Amino acid sequence: MRGDPHELALGMAFGVFTGMMPIMPFQIAGAVALAILFKGSKITAALGTWISNPLNWYFLYYTSYKLGAFILGLKGNNEILSSVMAAFQSGEDSMAIVGKILGAGSLTVAAFLFGGLIMGMVASFPTYFIFLPVFRRIRNWRELRRKLRN
Repeated sequence: MRGDPHELALGMAFGVFTGMMPIMPFQIAGAVALAILFKGSKITAALGTWISNPLNWYFLYYTSYKLGAFILGLKGNNEILSSVMAAFQSGEDSMAIVGKILGAGSLTVAAFLFGGLIMGMVASFPTYFIFLPVFRRIRNWRELRRKLRN
C-alpha cells in the first residue's frame, strides 16, 4: 500500500464505516465510492470493510436493528428480527437476507440503516486516529530502509 498516511487512514475509516452498515453485498462498493469522493485510499477502504465478516454478521445486524429501533421508537417487530437472525444462523445467502430485510417494510429498513449509521460513525472516527500513526510509521520505516540500501 503506497500513499499518504492520511489517505490510507481515511480509506480505512471509510471501510470500517461501511463495514458496520447492514448493506452486506454492497459494503466494498460503498467504501470505495466514499474513498473516491473524499480522496481516501480505495485499497484500504476495501480492506476496512472486512470488519464485517461471517463471524460477526449476526452481532452487527442484531445491534444495528436494536439501536435503530430504539432511536426510531419502534416497539415489537421481534418476529422480523428473529427471521433475519435465523437466516444468518442457517447460513442463507446474503441477498436472501437483504431480501428479508427489504421485505419487512420501510421502518425495519430504516431501523437497520440508522443503527448501522451510528455504529459506523462511532467505529470509524477512532479507526482514522488509530491507523494514521500506523501508516506514518510504515512510511518512515520504508524511507529508512530505502536510505540504508543507498
